[in-house]
Amino acid sequence: MLSARRTARAGTVTVLAAFLGALLPATTAHAADRTVQGGRLDWGVKSSFQSYVTGPIAQGSYTLQGGAATVGASQFRFHSATGSYNPDTGAFSAGFSGGVRFLGHPKNGGHELDLTIARPTVRISGGSGTLYADMTSKAKGTGQVTTSAQVPLATLNVSGIEMRGGGGPIGLSNLPATLTSQGARAFAGYYTAGTALDPVSLSADLLAAAQQPSKSPEGEEKKDDGGKKKDEKEKKAARIEDAALDWGVRRTFREYVTGSIAQGEWKLADGAEDGGALFRFTSGQGTFDKKDQRLDASFDGSVRFTGEHGLDLRLSKVTVAVEDGKGTLRADVRDADEVTKDVPLVTFAVKELQAEDGLITLTEVPAKLTAKGADAFGSLYKKGTAMDPVSLAVALDKKAELPPLPDLGSADTPTASPEPNKAAAKEKTEPAAAESSSPALPLAVGAGVVVLAAAGGGLMIARRRRTATPADHPSPQDD
Repeated sequence: MLSARRTARAGTVTVLAAFLGALLPATTAHAADRTVQGGRLDWGVKSSFQSYVTGPIAQGSYTLQGGAATVGASQFRFHSATGSYNPDTGAFSAGFSGGVRFLGHPKNGGHELDLTIARPTVRISGGSGTLYADMTSKAKGTGQVTTSAQVPLATLNVSGIEMRGGGGPIGLSNLPATLTSQGARAFAGYYTAGTALDPVSLSADLLAAAQQPSKSPEGEEKKDDGGKKKDEKEKKAARIEDAALDWGVRRTFREYVTGSIAQGEWKLADGAEDGGALFRFTSGQGTFDKKDQRLDASFDGSVRFTGEHGLDLRLSKVTVAVEDGKGTLRADVRDADEVTKDVPLVTFAVKELQAEDGLITLTEVPAKLTAKGADAFGSLYKKGTAMDPVSLAVALDKKAELPPLPDLGSADTPTASPEPNKAAAKEKTEPAAAESSSPALPLAVGAGVVVLAAAGGGLMIARRRRTATPADHPSPQDD
């Protein structure tokens, strides 16, 4: 009797649950995670640290890795965001590619200061945010090198930001960042936990709900390439099916253009693409002679640099020729209203051009400025100056795929300027730089875009004279 009652009760509960489920509105269903694919993160790490490293005390420099770029006077741009976003909970995770290495205090052929920050990742959930990064650092004093993956480097102030409900690109601007205790250790003790770092800005694209991440075709398509290798050998001059040339001109020139002196910009046209640290000239056509190791290719695309003090320089109709182990990059150069055609800008050494699966690649080959190239830049640089390296990809087979360009995502999301925060800012303990300490304020959540901006709307770096003997090796915190 008891068993029968239990069976009847269970049946009643099942029917009731089904009935209630039918009455519940469809809006209670949870949205699936959206895929983050494409985007950028702009961050200066700490402006005063940059000044310290490159200043008269540390006498150092920084180098970019993995396609990282510079933006303006003091920010690094990391690219190719991947991750996920949940519109219901607002949980957001995006990892970016690229890195920056700081070197300073040269000694005995090495450097006492050696710090690398790479692959930053931003995670936001439950009203809190954290920036993670791969860290390699050399400890002060002992010189012990430590490498750690995805260290929680900084906390991000996301208070008041409504992350839920986004449906399109996500944009976050000037999020205040504070060094964590783990980050302080990974920073080799140059700063203590709680130190304010530069604010973080990012934008990330979201794939459509029904869209799946694209996969590069492999396997069967590439199996057919082997059958065409004989044909390639028999041809004296193979036709180029497609090609791409990646070149950033010169990093310091880009920084000069967008910096406080020229206060300018660059614009790409005619098929050129922006890779952050480089420009891609596309749709290459031409020929390749394997026996003579000769290559001739022309590309679509142009880049124009403009700014104050009469800066107006345009490079177009870019070509690359390789012969006798030497490569030359040429372009039409327009300086203001004067055009000089087919100017040999830079040269680079080429050991051997060898196709693999129908694709010839040259990756970040060092390039030097020619005499005519120096003239094209108004003698801003001398002949022989190291310019940005040249990368070249040439497809001799229609099925060969060109290397992907660093994915910066869609255009910058619109950013409004909020009213200044009148609350008193906390007193700074580090005089080397005066960063904005105002918290980020939510401005809008709508049309699928989360838009944020820091109160005050800017970052102003104040430098003062440093008075310390190099032998003291004061830390950036002390300076």
